[in-house]
Amino acid sequence: MTENEIATVVVDTAYRVHTGLGPGLLESVYEVVLAHELTKRGLAVARQVPIPIQYDGLSFDEAFRADLVVEDTLIVELKSVEKVAPVHKKQLLTYLRLADKRLGLLINFGEEMIKNGISRVVNGLKES
Repeated sequence: MTENEIATVVVDTAYRVHTGLGPGLLESVYEVVLAHELTKRGLAVARQVPIPIQYDGLSFDEAFRADLVVEDTLIVELKSVEKVAPVHKKQLLTYLRLADKRLGLLINFGEEMIKNGISRVVNGLKES
């Protein structure tokens, strides 16, 4: 599957999870349920994946943790807040660069309508 195909499945699954649970729960709840549902759909999902970085000749093994990495291709960053701040998208772009991934999804389960809470962040991905 391509990054875009994987993202389509993740968005559809996030919609189903949001419809079933509603907004306002802790991020950790959405993380475990979304991971479970994506696994049921046949996708490989890793939770809280440590991403190492190189800086000043040193290696830092746990610079940050990606909430979900799907099919070792797509980073999914989850929020459960009233509104996503611009820094959250910048943060995801930095994660993509450091992890050498091309596509990420920022999903805010705190939105009343999940379609308003999903943002695509790209790092050199060619749009088809």
